Amino acid sequence: MDRLLSMKGGKTIMTKNAIFLSFLKKFDQYPFCVKFGRETCQIGKGDPEFTVTLKRPLSINALVSNTSLALGEAYMDGSLEIEGDLYYALNHFLGQIGKFSTNKSLCRKLLAVAGGKKRQLKDVQSHYDIGNNFYRLWLDKTMSYSCGYFRNEDDTLEQAQYNKVDYILQKLYLKKGMRLLDIGCGWGFLLIEAAKKYGIKGMGITLSKEQYKEFRHRIAKEHLEDFLKVKLMDYRDLPKYGLQFDRVVSVGMIEHVGRCHYEEFMGCVKSVLKPGGLFLLHYISALKEHPGDAWIKKYIFPGGMIPSLREILHIAGGQAFYTVGVESLRRHYSRTLLCWNENFQRHRQEIAEMFDGRFVRMWELYLCACAAVFTNGIVDLHQIIFTNGVNNELPMTKWY
Repeated sequence: MDRLLSMKGGKTIMTKNAIFLSFLKKFDQYPFCVKFGRETCQIGKGDPEFTVTLKRPLSINALVSNTSLALGEAYMDGSLEIEGDLYYALNHFLGQIGKFSTNKSLCRKLLAVAGGKKRQLKDVQSHYDIGNNFYRLWLDKTMSYSCGYFRNEDDTLEQAQYNKVDYILQKLYLKKGMRLLDIGCGWGFLLIEAAKKYGIKGMGITLSKEQYKEFRHRIAKEHLEDFLKVKLMDYRDLPKYGLQFDRVVSVGMIEHVGRCHYEEFMGCVKSVLKPGGLFLLHYISALKEHPGDAWIKKYIFPGGMIPSLREILHIAGGQAFYTVGVESLRRHYSRTLLCWNENFQRHRQEIAEMFDGRFVRMWELYLCACAAVFTNGIVDLHQIIFTNGVNNELPMTKWY
């Protein structure tokens, strides 16, 4: 540590590395090492859990303005590296996220909520339209990009995605011939399973051109043209078509809507759902309302916002949606993300050739950091079942 200090006019001046080390000292819940060239310093007591290597000094102003953004960009750029398992280090570090600094006034643009249709279209396509071939490399064969459901300890990722979809379809209490709407349908696996197993008539909507193209291909491949269709459509356009559905499902889509549009989203669902119909909402949730993480918003999900459970339930009650089931799948999502990262690492070289090394580091940081925040309970994953008004026809127990 002494060598990290310099002398000027008889006064001791802290170098940038020393300032960075001083900043990190508050994250001492778990012991870890920090390397600066040949210097190694330890933070916390006990055997070090991991090592942070700083190859280039970081701006203390950036760290104080937004810790997450500064550290995330440093990792992406290769200025900061983690020796050992990235998820393991992040799981220990992000457990102390309350010690992070965020200057909301400086990050106002990054923390802005989703806007109108044009802005949301641009934000969604920036993430989901980077190429189906990219997603095929690390998702499973179902092309499901949401939390799996690990019913058994030895379930594979693919089995967990089948479990998840089966579980959702059971909760929806489907009957042959029912009409099912999937808002944010992704690559269409849920609707394909619903048509094959329950004989429903389904429609999916998405803003992603890549997902739309792939879903159309899968419908034709499965010969389900008489049962399913997919549209490039904003959820706000649903009411003007005069469509009515027995069931509505939305998996991992409301996170793109933005806090100021939650009520409008729920209103659009209500406008197309028959009285007594079921609506299942599956989404990443928070304990309380929060503007989000600047790094995630800048590089992964621009315009994204995680709703709290209480605000969704409050809005639902105001629109006469009756809440008949709420379930947390938080730990299932942590495991899902770790499976994705394992697949991602197996195809690391191919992905680097598709994009570049910075993209690879950005994406692995995203997958591992998200797994860590779910493990630490910083965010949650909820499935909520609503009925549109009172429904006395459902079984009184969840045996179905």
